[in-house]
Amino acid sequence: MRRLTFVFPGDLARPTGGYGYDRRIIAELRDMGWTVETLSLIGAYPFPTDRERAAAAEAFAAIPDRSLVVVDGLAFAVLPEIARTHARRLGLVGLVHHPLSHESGLNTAAIRTLHESEREALACARAVIVTAPKTSKLVVEEFGVDAGVVTVAEPGTDRFGHALGRGDPPVLLTLGSLIERKGHDVLIDALKRLTDLPWRARFVGEASDPEWAAMLRERAAGLGERVTFAGPTDNAHHELLGADIFVLPSRYEGYGMAFTEALACGLPVVGCPVGVLPDVLRDGSGTMVPVGDVDALERALRDLLSDPKRRAETARAAARAGSLLPVWAETAHRFGAALERVAP
Repeated sequence: MRRLTFVFPGDLARPTGGYGYDRRIIAELRDMGWTVETLSLIGAYPFPTDRERAAAAEAFAAIPDRSLVVVDGLAFAVLPEIARTHARRLGLVGLVHHPLSHESGLNTAAIRTLHESEREALACARAVIVTAPKTSKLVVEEFGVDAGVVTVAEPGTDRFGHALGRGDPPVLLTLGSLIERKGHDVLIDALKRLTDLPWRARFVGEASDPEWAAMLRERAAGLGERVTFAGPTDNAHHELLGADIFVLPSRYEGYGMAFTEALACGLPVVGCPVGVLPDVLRDGSGTMVPVGDVDALERALRDLLSDPKRRAETARAAARAGSLLPVWAETAHRFGAALERVAP
């Protein structure tokens, strides 16, 4: 039977790429005839307390024998003891958006702990589903996962039309949680050098790290009303369709759904060679700059902001690149096929 339990930490409605992927996969699988039950684990993941770990253990113990269980990596990677306990009676499937030890801002001890924890948990999974080919290589080479149990199910894209690109002044959109890994600090420093040009910038995303978010607002204070911290959104496509340029100088991405969504909306993209961007940014659809390079980011944005003709040409190239990306139904079929191969 096509039946599974999908486990994730916290609120599935959180406006992040990882949770967005989970929501969409659940919806698509249900459309394909799967019965999907959801199980939310309460706690401060990826660093749950002992009490929160105990609650998670009780939740897993209540799942019936021979159930197929998909566990989001934000929880699975830090619950190796639960994975070991239930590996025989449940069909555990680990979903890896990106290894937790690759997150920015961690100290050496946290990196080591998360790496070993995720390695132990993944060893208990009957299948591992990753969202990018590069992540597939990582889980095999760094975490010892058998390549034969790994499936790549890249995020899909929707087709909501293309941005008109007629902002006056042009709108720079950055879409992502306000965390160190996303490189918003580099973007703000580049924007400070572009005050001779007309533009507005919208920073859309939740303040997942409140201290980092506060630092960003302070850093951007001198730019006044030209910069808006809009908070999270449940309608990213509305933001994308209202923008002229998409920019996100991430230091690291497991995939980077915001980049592909921007291309699907026909937006010129400026980012760094991380995640999926080197694979999808083709034929003049945008610019990649080195990670952390304020000078290069300033030049890339200046070229697009100061030349409307070039910006329009880049937008058309972005739309062509976006049309080649997979849709969510394709992603769900790959995901579902991986589940069927290991169902108890």
